[in-house]
Amino acid sequence: MEELWNKYKDTIPYLFFGVLTTVVNIVGFWFFNYVTGLNYQIANVIAYFLSVVFAYVTNKLWVFDSHTDTMKAFLIEMGSFFLFRGGSWVIDQGTMTIGVSLLHMNDLIVKFIANVVVVILNYIFSKFIIFRKKEKLDGK
Repeated sequence: MEELWNKYKDTIPYLFFGVLTTVVNIVGFWFFNYVTGLNYQIANVIAYFLSVVFAYVTNKLWVFDSHTDTMKAFLIEMGSFFLFRGGSWVIDQGTMTIGVSLLHMNDLIVKFIANVVVVILNYIFSKFIIFRKKEKLDGK
């Protein structure tokens, strides 16, 4: 069991917190779209932003165990996280627009599909670019 944990020590917590992030995103979307009556595109923007803030905190602290020693390093890490999540948001928002406005699919089903794609992309961005180990950055 310990061998499996060591092999997948980034992937397992990422999947766990990825599911929670997806829940934050979908519940947020549902709330802002269905409860408050906001347009689905605006509800999607708000829900996505809330889920990205949640994801940054959980990824930094518990998934990739990232420690930054200076404010500059912290701002670079956080900036790159939000930059890449902004790219993922374009894919999410585009999927929502195509699925809901053009194909007239159920918005919650489209939201779920968009989240699966985004979670996979975000894992790749986070593991290999944003939260890569300092040894790789220092060339050690």
